[in-house]
Formats: sequence, C-alpha cells, structure tokens
Amino acid sequence: MRRTDRELRDPADIRAVLDRADVCRLAMADGNIPYLVTMNFGLRRGEKIVLYLHAAHEGKKIDILTRNNLVCFGADIEHELLISATGTSCGCSMRYRSIVGMGRIAFVTERSEKLEALEAIMRHYAQEPPYVFADAMIDRTTILRLDATEITGKQRP
Repeated sequence: MRRTDRELRDPADIRAVLDRADVCRLAMADGNIPYLVTMNFGLRRGEKIVLYLHAAHEGKKIDILTRNNLVCFGADIEHELLISATGTSCGCSMRYRSIVGMGRIAFVTERSEKLEALEAIMRHYAQEPPYVFADAMIDRTTILRLDATEITGKQRP
C-alpha cells in the first residue's frame, strides 16, 4: 500500500467496515475477462473473515465460479466529499473507509451451513430473529462461502 499512513491494520477496524457495508463487490475472472457483481452478504461470527453470499442456482457468476473460484472482493463506507483550497490539485478529496481482499469461493451444500449463512445475511441487514426460511426457498438458493485469504483496509479520515 502506497499510503501506509491510511492503512487499516487492526482486524477490528477491517471487520467494522464489513459490519457497516451495505454491499460487497465480488470480482471474478472469466478466462482473461474480468467480471464484477455487487451482492448482499453476511459475515460468519468468529475471528477469521468469512462472507456468505446468496445467488440463484444458475447464471453467469455461477458458471464462472464453477471454473475458477479465486475472487477479489471489496466494500466501502463513510463516503464524504471534502472540498478544500489546499491539499490536492483540484481542491477536492473523498473521505472513506474501505477493504479489499482475496479469497476462494466454496459452494455450500450442507443444510445446516446454508441456514447459518441465511441467518448471517439477515443479521447483517438488521433483521431480528427468529428467522424463518421456507424449505422451498432454501432449496432454490445457492449459498456461496467466501473464505478470505488476504485482506487490507484503507481510510481517508
């Protein structure tokens, strides 16, 4: 990272960005063609960063992830335009906090983990338990588990 003075080093700060982010952007490689999607997500509880995402059983992202499960992901929060007469060539900057990571996607097939994932997604969007999921909905939902292998954070205070 070029601006180490802006790096988020504390794992709690990185998790805080994910806790507050509305969406996760998931980047994949379809051969040598990049593909990016914006997705809703939930976080698994625990120290290791694990994201759960949901999708239909078929579609472009499923086709790509079946061939290549290595992904890049990102999320950002607290955007605010900063206008100043000094500091940058145009007099503007942006306040933000963001994370970028790498990881691998696994297709979740066990019903207990699918339920854990759906609960994590609902919890992320401030839905209160108990969570009730119809069997038909669970069956028609693909759950993707993103196991982060690298993650960095950056902020512009």
